[in-house]
Amino acid sequence: MSEQFSHDRAQLMSLVEEMLAYAAKRGATASSAEASTAMGQSVTVRRGQVETIEYNRDKGIGVTVYQGQRRGHASTSDFSREALQATVDKALTIAGYTAEDNCAGLPDRDLLAREIPDLDLYHPWEQSIDDAIAMAGQCESAALSVDERITNSEGASVSTQQSLFVYGNSLGFADGYPTSRHGVSCAVIAETEQGMQRDYWYSSARRAQDLASADEVGMRAGQRTVRRLNAQRLTTREAPVLFEAPIATGLISHFVSAVSGGNLYRKSSFLLDSLGKRVFPDWIDIVERPHLLRGLASSPFDNEGVRTVDRDVVRAGQVEAYFLSSYSARKLGMQTTGNAGGNHNLLVSNSGEDFQQLLRRMGTGLLVTELLGHGINMVTGDYSRGAAGYWVENGVLQYPVEEITIAGNLLQMYQDIVAIGTDTETRSSRQTGSILISRMTIAGG
Repeated sequence: MSEQFSHDRAQLMSLVEEMLAYAAKRGATASSAEASTAMGQSVTVRRGQVETIEYNRDKGIGVTVYQGQRRGHASTSDFSREALQATVDKALTIAGYTAEDNCAGLPDRDLLAREIPDLDLYHPWEQSIDDAIAMAGQCESAALSVDERITNSEGASVSTQQSLFVYGNSLGFADGYPTSRHGVSCAVIAETEQGMQRDYWYSSARRAQDLASADEVGMRAGQRTVRRLNAQRLTTREAPVLFEAPIATGLISHFVSAVSGGNLYRKSSFLLDSLGKRVFPDWIDIVERPHLLRGLASSPFDNEGVRTVDRDVVRAGQVEAYFLSSYSARKLGMQTTGNAGGNHNLLVSNSGEDFQQLLRRMGTGLLVTELLGHGINMVTGDYSRGAAGYWVENGVLQYPVEEITIAGNLLQMYQDIVAIGTDTETRSSRQTGSILISRMTIAGG
């Protein structure tokens, strides 16, 4: 590992400990620091030619200090002793100017992670530039070969990234680990006399052998693009709406935001005081599993060193837990849930139906495969997004549609979920199948 990263784990640990010791010497009552280093490469091939080759090699260290209830933070990419000490001094200066906040501070000591399981998150991909170029070219060629109406390409990319971090605080916690993430993606453009359409596909994984093949990614991108040709518009109506799995993850993301500490204590959520209340139908469960091997959102501890644990977030449709950091938990008079930095792997239950069965169950309605814009009001739950997809009749795709808007209210939409497919999207930290909602407003022209 030391041959790949600019600093190894022991060196990063030493830097963190040095900053914490200096912060204490300068009068900080508590402190935390995180040091990281990362490296990677990305290659893009467009129309058979190399368009970009990018390398990145980054490092940084940040420190948070407390003077009683006053907090300050500063960071630097310079790892020299003088720079580290100057960064601590800057953080202390900032703390001197901030107001006291009785919720500020490190997490409770007894909540810190003590045992750090190996979650198999680090799988470096020793791929040469020539191999990456060949793989990206193969992916694009597969997409272009799908149909002669595919006339242009935005390119195919192959990327590999790996990073190493160490976090420590003045409570005695200090640990870290390396991670990797690799990807293959492709986007192409198809054209007829009626106009052009674009679509894409990608694969992402912790280790290269878990990626979909370049041919598969390219074929999916090409097929999805051609399928969208000759799109029509719909007249305004109400109808069932089926969110394709990659889009359905957004519905779960809105729920996570609504029950996250920041929105809750600011009272900017449509799910205030929802703990113990039924938000989804009683057959839906959502669980958090932070220790999945090679999970894209797996972690043994959160950004504050708090241990992560398996949790039931929604059980039988009822909200069982929020997503809280130490600060937001104190603001709410609760205890951190180990979610400083965000949620870990969320797994949504399904109704046992595959995608084709969901189409048949919907009968006549709209399949949404793309969303545009950000028309979400987190205070009221009002939902309005530009959309594209396919009109479905008798469970069969009839024709592509575009330039429409779908609207509803998230709380009502959650209650109106009638089925969730087995076609689980695994490229996201929120893993769900396609979601069928009984009725939404569809505005066309």
